[in-house]
Amino acid sequence: MSKHYKDITITEDGQLMLKKAEKDQLETVWDRYESQLPQCGYCEMGLSCRICNMGPCRVDPFGEGPQKGVCGADADIIVARNLGRMVASGAASHSDHGRDLVEVLAAVAEGKAPGYRITDEQKLKSVANEYGIGTEEKDILKIAGDLAYCMQGDFGTRRKTITLIKRAPEVRRQLWEKVGVTPRGIDRETSEMMHRTHMGVDNGWDSLLLQAIRNALSDGWGGSMIATEVSDILYGTPKPVQTWANMGVLKADHVNILVHGHNPVVSEMILLACQDPVIVAFAKSKGAEGINLAGLCCTGNELLMRHGVAMAGNHLMTELVIATGAVEMLFADYQCIMPSLGNIATCYHTKMISTSDKAHFPNMEHHEFHPDNASELAKTLVRKAVENFENRGEVYIPVEPMPAVGGFSVEAILGALGGTPEPLLDAIKAGKIRGAVGVVGCNNPRLKHDYGHVNLIKNLIENDILVVDTGCAAVASAKAGFKNSEALQFAGPGLKEICGALGVPPVLHMGSCVDNVRILVLASALADALGTDISALPLAGAAPEWYSEKAISIGVYAVASGIYTVLGPMPPITGSMNIVKLLTEGLNDILGATFAVEPDPVKAALLIRKHIENKRAGLGLDSREVK
Repeated sequence: MSKHYKDITITEDGQLMLKKAEKDQLETVWDRYESQLPQCGYCEMGLSCRICNMGPCRVDPFGEGPQKGVCGADADIIVARNLGRMVASGAASHSDHGRDLVEVLAAVAEGKAPGYRITDEQKLKSVANEYGIGTEEKDILKIAGDLAYCMQGDFGTRRKTITLIKRAPEVRRQLWEKVGVTPRGIDRETSEMMHRTHMGVDNGWDSLLLQAIRNALSDGWGGSMIATEVSDILYGTPKPVQTWANMGVLKADHVNILVHGHNPVVSEMILLACQDPVIVAFAKSKGAEGINLAGLCCTGNELLMRHGVAMAGNHLMTELVIATGAVEMLFADYQCIMPSLGNIATCYHTKMISTSDKAHFPNMEHHEFHPDNASELAKTLVRKAVENFENRGEVYIPVEPMPAVGGFSVEAILGALGGTPEPLLDAIKAGKIRGAVGVVGCNNPRLKHDYGHVNLIKNLIENDILVVDTGCAAVASAKAGFKNSEALQFAGPGLKEICGALGVPPVLHMGSCVDNVRILVLASALADALGTDISALPLAGAAPEWYSEKAISIGVYAVASGIYTVLGPMPPITGSMNIVKLLTEGLNDILGATFAVEPDPVKAALLIRKHIENKRAGLGLDSREVK
């Protein structure tokens, strides 16, 4: 095996598929990254500005060139504008996902969404009660319609605050009110962030960042939380389920269909079509043993959590999965879908289908899924995938699949604890579990693929720190074997004892990247049980390989909620030392938490462990010196 492949990814399937891609003369994301080097230093530091047509402008960080843009904006203003717009884009992406789901909920209530239904009626009633909707002796569809209407109100300007921030501890909500970052409306905060960053509006770098915080909170406690709750209502609240991960989940004797993106509105209908007895019989008539549905990225995580659908890979693996030659059809909805995929697929027999009215891609057939047509359209396209089976060429499936367990919603975790967080708190108080960390986020070709995720998680669990993960990080740890019955061998003695008694792995898969809000809800439950704020708890967050604007929004709402968060790659802020100092030090005085940046996962783990031990000491619990 060439050392070059091992420098790119730690995964066996990735290394083998990179070798095949090179043989097939495919251009991958890593090839394109190398061709861009050296990347723009001004952009990397956040010092390039193109928000108006007097520019583009840049500020020289070394003082030898211009120190202000044409309009007079200095480094602090330019960096703050750019960061604010990243937060706005990330918040808009996840929150628009939530809006799509609310629209499906409304269509179900109106009887205009054949194939969709209310799966978790109890959760529907519970969330409706949070919105002040009466549920006694009321028809389920009427409740669903009323809830959809109220949730739509959270997106606008009809209210002073969004509804679900009531889930945060009262002391945290009081802090947001004092600082002036309480989110008022999901779309309102994004719109205001974009307005403030227009030339000639807000030129206070500190006030720009406060609005960025408010914008991110409107995502975490608004749009993303709505997305997760409505997904549970429509498709079922996740429970622990057996699954598998890596490219070995593809099957040489089956029709292989992949779903990629983030929105379960499409993938749930594809799943039902793949299970249709008539279509399965059709596949067998074409010489296949059946139909195998597998996931990529967060659409796959959504299906994994609820149905045990296996995961073929995370973000950077998508091109390589197509290169196996085993994929008959790939469905793409939106977010984290590289526009290169359609071109890659032309080298094989794979049919590429884009499904969203807001996401078009080169070299993909476009078939829009809407609530009224999704069920029948899914069946039509899955039949086309079956017909494509006989067009296969050479197939190369490089590895055997790794078993894993997923499906740890907050309800499932509390259920395993007997319906209350007290057993987990008791384990933390006793020191058997030192604390908990949410490891989240993407992959980034600037870093070795999955290296940060896997090594950070390994270091944490061997030091008795419980890990919950989502998104691409969750796929990385599943492929590494941290989510099956053998995973306790990697855990420290205290964590091993507790997880062994509960029958769970030391790393709990909590879902897709919008499901980071499950971590917020769990943290709030722990804080409420102790009568304190989230910032007082021995908790932390980490995004070892993040790349997207969504990750910026997630990181900001995590810190704003009181969770110390360690990033792998540095955000584009180093052009302003004022902003660097605020985000890594000053926010602690304002919000009780800060960011840290550390690309080395072992060093990042040390930072987190020191933070957790300091928080334990602050609660009067035993603490250890970390070296």
